Amino acid sequence: MRVSGLWAGYENRSGLTRRRVSAVAGVDLAVPPGRTVGVVGESGCGKSTLARTIVGLRRSFSGSVVFAGHDLATASRRERRELSRDLQMVFQDPFTALNPRMTVGELVAEGWRVHRGLVPPAERATEVARLLDLVGLREQYAARYPRELSGGQCQRVAIARALALRPRLIVCDEAVSALDVSVRAQILNLLADLQEELGVAYLFISHDLDVVRHIAHEVLVMYLGTIVERGPAAEVFANPRHPYTRALLSAAPSLDDRPDQPGREVVLRGEVPSPSDPPSGCRFRTRCWMATGRCATESPSLEPRPGAEHPVACHHDPDAPAHHHAAG
Repeated sequence: MRVSGLWAGYENRSGLTRRRVSAVAGVDLAVPPGRTVGVVGESGCGKSTLARTIVGLRRSFSGSVVFAGHDLATASRRERRELSRDLQMVFQDPFTALNPRMTVGELVAEGWRVHRGLVPPAERATEVARLLDLVGLREQYAARYPRELSGGQCQRVAIARALALRPRLIVCDEAVSALDVSVRAQILNLLADLQEELGVAYLFISHDLDVVRHIAHEVLVMYLGTIVERGPAAEVFANPRHPYTRALLSAAPSLDDRPDQPGREVVLRGEVPSPSDPPSGCRFRTRCWMATGRCATESPSLEPRPGAEHPVACHHDPDAPAHHHAAG
């Protein structure tokens, strides 16, 4: 899958006027087959809007989402239904994602009623049992309802339901953030095992850097709808070059290999600006301790910078002495 120049969000209505608010502002990304791409950032940075636009739950303003040779933005309803077999999503809250009136077996088999011919009716009970076993649940769980399961078990059911259509890509939107730490580790290990066994690719959306470091091959750091840093996960975590990435790592004490900060922990000032009124120039400048006048007038391009091979959207070298904040 390849996303190019994607703009998406929502419309604000005031009387007779409508104004587009871009929660995703010109994002480019690619998810290679059998690999995991992680997208990280604070709440409100546009991660979930990006995920929902990619799978077709939200219309884009412009740009393209090309999957299996089709642009999902211009695909017909019939084409989108066919493509949904190969492109599935696992949501953050498994309890709200699963119909409480359906049994686990019915939930897992639900997609087969839409995509007829994928699994013959006579073989569905056996296939449900196989999928449940694949995600670590016993066959007996097929007769239970979501209310009878724990959060971790429900998320396993959600994963089994996504796998039932034999997809090539699964978009995971904060898929483990609502789970206890021990259950979270189990689900992450399960996803990694399934990828190795089935070759499925993941676009993994999360605010938890530790989770993304555990599962992703490549990481994209998102701020206010834009990608500010991207590269191999190991390289970005070991050598972050954007001030925002460094601040995120500094706020994640469980990451024992985060870079040492010069003399103090990096603390971001203020809140993420509203996407309805983003700052001029660099969108991060209103919270950046390195911002200068150039940052207010010129939007930095995402490209390799001195000291790193991976692309970064910043005018300044983060290892240089800090500038006085002159672009508020």
